[in-house]
Amino acid sequence: MQIGIDSFAAYFLDQSGLPITASQRLRELVEEIEHADQVGLDAFGIGEHHRREFLDSAPTVILGAAAARTSRIRLTSAVTVLSSADPVRVFQNFATLDLLSAGRAEMVVGRGSFVESFPLFGLRLEDYESLFTEKLDLLLKIRDNEHVHWSGKHRSALHGEGVYPRPLQNPLPIWLGVGGTPESFVRAGVLGLPLMVAIIGGETHRFRPLVDLYREAGKRAGHSPDRLKVGVHALGYVAETSRQAADDFFPGYARTFSEAGKERGWPPITRAHFDALLTPKGALLVGNPEEVAEKAARHSDALGGISRISFQVSVAGLPHAKLMRTIELLGERVAPCLHVI
Repeated sequence: MQIGIDSFAAYFLDQSGLPITASQRLRELVEEIEHADQVGLDAFGIGEHHRREFLDSAPTVILGAAAARTSRIRLTSAVTVLSSADPVRVFQNFATLDLLSAGRAEMVVGRGSFVESFPLFGLRLEDYESLFTEKLDLLLKIRDNEHVHWSGKHRSALHGEGVYPRPLQNPLPIWLGVGGTPESFVRAGVLGLPLMVAIIGGETHRFRPLVDLYREAGKRAGHSPDRLKVGVHALGYVAETSRQAADDFFPGYARTFSEAGKERGWPPITRAHFDALLTPKGALLVGNPEEVAEKAARHSDALGGISRISFQVSVAGLPHAKLMRTIELLGERVAPCLHVI
């Protein structure tokens, strides 16, 4: 199993509890990616948001800066909001990243959990589903063909124009990021795309029927089992002790999800709710290294085997020093246990 980290480049506090500048936060983020490479982690993903509290509206720029300072770690999105993007530019950006990184670029494409990019780029929310379906079709055609013949509803047609540069990897890895919609799991299976499942709450084993649906759809479409990879995007954090990990993570976690709940109708997050997610079947991967490794292995078993687990460590707004330490613990004490699975 590969071990990765995902970040949404959220504004953080410094160790004294004061906000840091956007410039400093981005430079620290690149340091975190560099550190993840040094300690042997397999992948680092940057999200995409277009909101004031995040700094990741241009993830490939951040990843490009990291490419120049790393040598082994794979660099990916988490996720690219394809519905509101131009697939030609998405491919060009990641192909360029692939060349800069000597073949380490990937992308995870999805519809995103926020919708602020739709009005920003002049798109209609009524077209939410058809935009994604059409743009994914175009992106895959661009990946497979240097000269593209394509037409659709939401974008001007292509009549054999070339799309450049071409990436070093052939094909450039494209994962499909999904939440809990059965149709999304089936689509990934039919297309034979690796699946990245966002599991941020509840109990992980409840996603098994959806993962089985993905594998069955892929099998019926004629794709080999080794092509049908499953990854998990999970909220996680590692410290020397369980108590320290939980006490560090909870305040920022509760703040983030309580704020999101104001928009989505969730109740405020309580410590009891948080503690329930720390139980053996709960989704949160928060604890000491041994506990987290054991729980990640159980998550893999519960889903019938997974290829990658990516820890979303930035959701709690922890200082740079704590994130650097959790990256170190993941690389030195968690990853060795899981790489053999």
